[in-house]
Amino acid sequence: MARIALLSDALINKIAAGEVVERPASVVKELVENSIDAASRTVRVSLEKGGLGRITISDDGHGMGREDARLCLERHATSKLRQLDDLFTINTKGFRGEALPAIASVSRFSLHTAEPNAEVGTRVVVEGGAEPVVEDAPPRVGTVITVEDLFFNTPARRKFMRRESTELQHAEEAVIRLALAHPDVSFFVDHAGQQLFTSPASPGDPRERIAAALGPGVHPHLVPVEERRLGVTVTGHIASPEYTLPNARGIYTFVNRRYIRDRGLNSAIQRAFQEFLAAGRQPVVVLFIDMDPRAVDVNVHPQKLEVRFADAKGVGDTVNAAIVRALRAAPWLNSKGDGLSAEQPRQAAHYAMAVERFLTRAQEASWGGPLPLPGTQDAPGPAPSPFAPGSTPPPGSSFAPVLPLPPGRSPAFGQAQPQLNEAPPPGYFGALRPMGVLGERFHVCEGPGGTLVVLDAHAALERVRLMTFQRALEQDKPPVPTLFGATVELPVSVAKALVEGREALARLGLEVEPFGGTTLALKALPPALVGADARALLEALARALPPSGSALDAVSLAEALRVLACHAARHAEGQLSDGKLRALLGELDAADFHPSCIHGTVVVLEVPLLELERRALRPPGPKS
Repeated sequence: MARIALLSDALINKIAAGEVVERPASVVKELVENSIDAASRTVRVSLEKGGLGRITISDDGHGMGREDARLCLERHATSKLRQLDDLFTINTKGFRGEALPAIASVSRFSLHTAEPNAEVGTRVVVEGGAEPVVEDAPPRVGTVITVEDLFFNTPARRKFMRRESTELQHAEEAVIRLALAHPDVSFFVDHAGQQLFTSPASPGDPRERIAAALGPGVHPHLVPVEERRLGVTVTGHIASPEYTLPNARGIYTFVNRRYIRDRGLNSAIQRAFQEFLAAGRQPVVVLFIDMDPRAVDVNVHPQKLEVRFADAKGVGDTVNAAIVRALRAAPWLNSKGDGLSAEQPRQAAHYAMAVERFLTRAQEASWGGPLPLPGTQDAPGPAPSPFAPGSTPPPGSSFAPVLPLPPGRSPAFGQAQPQLNEAPPPGYFGALRPMGVLGERFHVCEGPGGTLVVLDAHAALERVRLMTFQRALEQDKPPVPTLFGATVELPVSVAKALVEGREALARLGLEVEPFGGTTLALKALPPALVGADARALLEALARALPPSGSALDAVSLAEALRVLACHAARHAEGQLSDGKLRALLGELDAADFHPSCIHGTVVVLEVPLLELERRALRPPGPKS
């Protein structure tokens, strides 16, 4: 008796489902790819229970006739291939003919489609891999596929599914990958009636699609990328080094408009950014690699997420060169002053020289006596002080007397000119030249005229983040759902304060929902806070929110804005690369220094070159 037997079609389809249909996101990916292959201009995805309850994909593509609608559920039936050579010149998303029968074998499946201008449509219903029921249906534009109760007949597989929110995130990510690859197609995703992702077609400006997919905060940081080498074309966008993520979820690589994961490409990207990113930070990259289909094998992974290149090194080198070229040409590395006008460095240099002259006279005085007031020749701006040296300015004036310093101590920034940490001269920060890092927090820079300047990185980041949050509050945009939601268990008082302050949180760009007991679900978060300590952030916000009934404006929310800025700075803190620090300095020049921050002192020390030289030449004191 023979021990080897042919497997039934039903069993073969379930085996294929184990490879192709890993989770609801796999179904979404396969069905949306079919919609794109059908030349659809609009694709709508509707989900219930994270996709485990129901998945509905509707499109306006060319649809199918009755015979094609029946055949598409047969294993290895496809319109994409006709002969062996076609396998090496694939330009479509799907080509194996496995997805639809595999999906239908583990769900309650229905398909409603019609060809253009048809008088009657077709509906096909399959339950758990049983024989399909084919019937006439009203004509429609395109195709609608509904997948219900996924894995209902394979309970072992369903048992391994994650929480609803996790499965939903994977499904949304599947759509985002396809949306990035096809900005000429409109995509709409909703879950239980709530819109998650809405992005009309934007073929003229791919940055609009990237901002819709990754968050509006990335839009102003996007820089175009383009490189052509030996049959390989690399295009797309990268975000400037000042906009980074704590993980590699912002790296999207596409080969012939197909999303792939490739270690070699990721390595090429990391090498290009290695001089610009702080430790533990990852870039945001959306790259499209176009090449001859015969030079890449897409048939090496069950879900087509990996490929094999004929010349992997050549492709990696082209990607690396494209990014390096974009980074070197970007504004934050402009060798002519980082985009600043010539007048701004001159003003900063004028201030440095004024401080040196002031300290020269201070050095000539007794170290134990009071420092002289700055004279008119020391004023950083064109208008001199109207007060005579040695006199006391009237209350409310913008000038302040200089306090005496201990013997042997030079004045720090804000002491010789106390108002400068409130209103630095124009172009002051952009004229600084970074030299190194002290204690993984303080950045040592050289200012015009050889001045030594020490910056507090946390305070600098906090200042620019505060400006970002204030602008977002003024624009009054609703919170954007995040792919990185979290659940946080909090003390009763904190949870109660946050639930009562949900309206205020929404104005700040956060969305929280009760998740049972004292646990809250963080559904939306400003991009600058993605990856921050959610528990610490929420606890601090609970203390900073205004009382119930307060007007939700910049005044009542000022303390909460300061909390957001501090936590965003703490999250972004670390050793800044030279390029990223230069970008931060440019932002500081444009920042408003009048609103207070929790950590407000950006420049903690400023010592002119003359003072350093005097200290080097000062003879040692007598031995005791």
